Amino acid sequence: MLVVISPAKKLDWDEKPVDMTEPMFETQAQSLAETARDLSVGDLKKLMHLSDDLAKLNHDRFKAFSNTPGPEDLRPAALAFAGDTYQGLEAGSLDDDEMRFAQDHLRILSGLYGALKPRDGIQAYRLEMGSRLKTAQGKNLYEYWGDRIAEALKAEADALGTDTLVNCASQEYFGAVPPKALGLRIITPQFMEDKPGGPKIVSFYAKRARGSMARYIIQRRLTDPEGITDFDLGGYSYQPDLSEPDKPVFLRALDT
Repeated sequence: MLVVISPAKKLDWDEKPVDMTEPMFETQAQSLAETARDLSVGDLKKLMHLSDDLAKLNHDRFKAFSNTPGPEDLRPAALAFAGDTYQGLEAGSLDDDEMRFAQDHLRILSGLYGALKPRDGIQAYRLEMGSRLKTAQGKNLYEYWGDRIAEALKAEADALGTDTLVNCASQEYFGAVPPKALGLRIITPQFMEDKPGGPKIVSFYAKRARGSMARYIIQRRLTDPEGITDFDLGGYSYQPDLSEPDKPVFLRALDT
């Protein structure tokens, strides 16, 4: 199976002693960075609904974005992102064998880089997939990427000999993977909290649980999609009565 997750807005830029690989869409990332480099602080603030400070930070990042980055400019993607999903993934605690499995089976969707392997070296950036960044390919990043991400994931799935993708990404990011171009079975786990009014998805917890699901698949080297129903990290348990085909539901009790 392939597993996809979203990136994070927050970055951890501490030094990491890990060998890095080159992103498959490095050329496209450079092109998008060039486009973003021409935007003013005000443009970036409006584009991604940022505060003044964050707009200035990301303006500086795009100005510093290098066409020939050295190791000092880069961090491995799975270790560079530091949001809720990555608290669940805990990539820094994966051992070498687990990281090798992740390198083959886990992909991080990205507005700037398209799709990343865990050890792909990335430069510091923020560019959300839902951003309406105009390029020659269209008025937003969905039009820029078109079918390219989906086709790349399909090629990688074929190389692995699998017909299944586990979608642990957000709707914003998976919207850049057209199902028809992907041509794979898509399984999208749902993570819910047992609330007094009934089961409910709570974004903060769901993001972390999606990272935990990716970690679960990696650590157990799962290749059979049925194996994900045994997921029990963080107090979640599979609920067949709430589930639909290819949309397994995992519920967590309030006191967990």
